[in-house]
Amino acid sequence: MDPKNSTTRQDTLRGSITAERSWWDLNYYHLDISVNPEKKYIEGSNLVYYTVLNSNNVLQIDLQEPLELLMAKQEGEELEIHKEGNAYFITLKKDQILGSLEKIKLFYKGNPREAVNAPWDGGISWEKDDNGNHFIASSCQGLGASVWWPNKDHMYDEVDSMKISVNVPKGLTNVSNGRLLEIEEKSDSNTFHWFVNNPINNYGVNINIGDYVSFSEVFNGENGNLDLDYFVLSYNLDKAKVHFKEVPKMLDAFEYWFGPYPFYDDGYKIVQTPYLGMEHQSSITYGNKFMKGYLGRDLSRTGWGMKFDYIIIHESGHEWFANNITYKDIADMWIHEGFTTYSENLYLDYHYGKQASSEYVIGTRRGISNTKTIIGEYDVNREGSGDMYSKGANLLHTIRAICGDDEKWRNILRGLNKEFYHKTVTTKEIENYISKSMNFDLSKVFDQYLRDVKIPLFEYYFENGKIYYKWSNVITGFDMPLEISLDNKIIKLFPETDWKFITVSKDNIKIDKNYYVNSSKSLK
Repeated sequence: MDPKNSTTRQDTLRGSITAERSWWDLNYYHLDISVNPEKKYIEGSNLVYYTVLNSNNVLQIDLQEPLELLMAKQEGEELEIHKEGNAYFITLKKDQILGSLEKIKLFYKGNPREAVNAPWDGGISWEKDDNGNHFIASSCQGLGASVWWPNKDHMYDEVDSMKISVNVPKGLTNVSNGRLLEIEEKSDSNTFHWFVNNPINNYGVNINIGDYVSFSEVFNGENGNLDLDYFVLSYNLDKAKVHFKEVPKMLDAFEYWFGPYPFYDDGYKIVQTPYLGMEHQSSITYGNKFMKGYLGRDLSRTGWGMKFDYIIIHESGHEWFANNITYKDIADMWIHEGFTTYSENLYLDYHYGKQASSEYVIGTRRGISNTKTIIGEYDVNREGSGDMYSKGANLLHTIRAICGDDEKWRNILRGLNKEFYHKTVTTKEIENYISKSMNFDLSKVFDQYLRDVKIPLFEYYFENGKIYYKWSNVITGFDMPLEISLDNKIIKLFPETDWKFITVSKDNIKIDKNYYVNSSKSLK
């Protein structure tokens, strides 16, 4: 077995809905911490409210080393804690009665894991800005929020609301998710109290600490006025005021395609960070250096990628696909990344037209490796291939072509965000919704692109006034239709793995490039 893919007890404790997790439902967190930048140190508490779903007396809390869970209390009584790696099993003294609302307070401290290559290999980034001020930020997708605070670290159960209180030295500002309630001033420090009024996934919670200045505007959106707040380092203020004019354009496009921004009551923020960026809910982190493209590069090599700032568009797209609709298991991470990468070309579609959109997403195919499946391994916190970004986007672009009705497709995307509003989902739920909405069984299409690495090959040849065609390099039962252009006439074919034919007058065809397939003129 490949040691990189071997499964450990810690993988299972992290990635599965254990018996010690399943019996209680999260309601509310109050994370209350003090951050010491000089010592790269965090200490504080997390107050957890939960509802009892089934009778049990052992509760699992996750906190990653080298952080240490010091104590857990319920109704003033200190509880017994058993540690197993990064999982803490807390034995409760009070009877846990079905339906009751309970709370437990967790106390912790330590030096959290320092980010190695944020945001991909995350933790806490302890940096300095150009003026020598502390510049600190969290990032923890995949790794897990328990890398810097104690929580129920599995994506299936989102907390319904949350207060985040962060104490930092004077002269620094902390920006977290949701709305700022108050700034509590102390002699040598300030505590910033933030409140999130919507369900939020663990990795979406963040701290951002720096010498921030801010500016604001209001977006008149589908659900009324949406507050837009921007936090940048002091010396980037003028540059940001120009560059962030792209945000309302993004919201225009995404509300058109996906429906209303999902968190009006929490507002929308962009916060500058020392790393590239991340989709922290209502607190998008930004480090693209105020450049178009991806750090000044066009990932599609078509020119269209230089029409927008990749981080503003991509990370904001996650507000719909990641923060509104959230995977239950990271094996289904394509739901976040495939749809959000697809949102980039929908932004182009809205502002520059359908051809620009198509050229961009087709251009990203050059980065697809097709060496590993997009769907990962379930219950062990293991994601699939990085192809989930561009291949996921091209799968969705292909499905749009199959749909053939842009307004219907738009309604499907909006419908997803309504049907699964503030919910955690499986990929099967997403697949079934799209198939049902299109009135076309896409199960084999999803299986081909998500659970296999082969790209369908459309084989064809001409003989005696007929074109013969079939699918090869496909899974059993693959039944995706395909459009071709024959003598400037669009024809929809329904290939199978056996040869079929239609009568034609000429032997010149063009395969619709909007379908992510290969083609080959066969010698029979």
